[in-house]
Amino acid sequence: MTPTTLAERPETIKKGSGYVRCSTDNDRGEAMLERVELEVLLTLAEQLHFTRTAEQLRLSTGQVSRIVKRLERRIGADLFVRTSRTVTLTPIGAALVEDLTPHVAGIRTALLRAAAAGRSVTGRVRVGFVGAAAGQLLLRTVALLGARHPDCDIHIQEAQVHDACQRVFNGSLDVLITALPVSGVSVGPVLLSEPQLLAVPAGHPLAARTEVSREVMADHPVIQMPDTMPEESRRYRIPVSTPGGRPVLPGPKADTFPEILALVAAGRGVFPVGAHAARFYPRPDIAYVPMPDAPPVRWAPVWLPVNDSALVRAFVDCATQAAEPPPA
Repeated sequence: MTPTTLAERPETIKKGSGYVRCSTDNDRGEAMLERVELEVLLTLAEQLHFTRTAEQLRLSTGQVSRIVKRLERRIGADLFVRTSRTVTLTPIGAALVEDLTPHVAGIRTALLRAAAAGRSVTGRVRVGFVGAAAGQLLLRTVALLGARHPDCDIHIQEAQVHDACQRVFNGSLDVLITALPVSGVSVGPVLLSEPQLLAVPAGHPLAARTEVSREVMADHPVIQMPDTMPEESRRYRIPVSTPGGRPVLPGPKADTFPEILALVAAGRGVFPVGAHAARFYPRPDIAYVPMPDAPPVRWAPVWLPVNDSALVRAFVDCATQAAEPPPA
């Protein structure tokens, strides 16, 4: 059969076509990774949900499914495990995503730097953060942005769990460093990725364990995030059901992170947190237990597409640099 697509005809691909070469055992030793395939792979790896991936990329779920199947045929191995309830990465899929992510981020960063360098960056930017880890990163970002663009007027705001994304949507923040996923916004590079821990009362039976699985959320009430948070953000952290299909047991709701910790300490429930919480929020009445089967918490800058500007892009560029580990 004669190949009908560019991806099936390596000899037709030319420089600048939007394809990336990757070595495989198929297609005469070469395969082309199209930009949309790369976007689908990385977005699905983050969302672990076909419908949300399709919505974010403005594709149909059928297109997302076909693109994933095409990638898996080309590579010769499953990249995702799908059930009626869950989508998870296979070890091969996770390794591929881990290998590709820094290269994609590097391309985006290079383009941002080039664009910022070619324009004069001035004006006011209102930047926000949620949580101590994002706050530390924001301070490094602001220092770098101020040094690079001294004519900028930078306003820093701390946002709470219940109103952080609302501040972006209502225009009171130009850019926010927050936990993903968030839909309806432009999303910058992931600045920080950390494993999840389960916060439990210090005297709780789970506190003595070396690790727990998400299954325990069907046995113990889970403190609920406020309804004002985007649903995709809440469900990423606190799913409707466990990996085994059991319904997660809902506990009381809280509007701020200190309220969440107070409810945990009072024995009203447990709550999944990013690993930085154990460092920034140590408490004698709370234990943080590793939960290795939970997806990582990823932090990134987000902003409204209508607020996209040279100054916002310069901030994102500086945040990307500020998140880089110091040289050894």
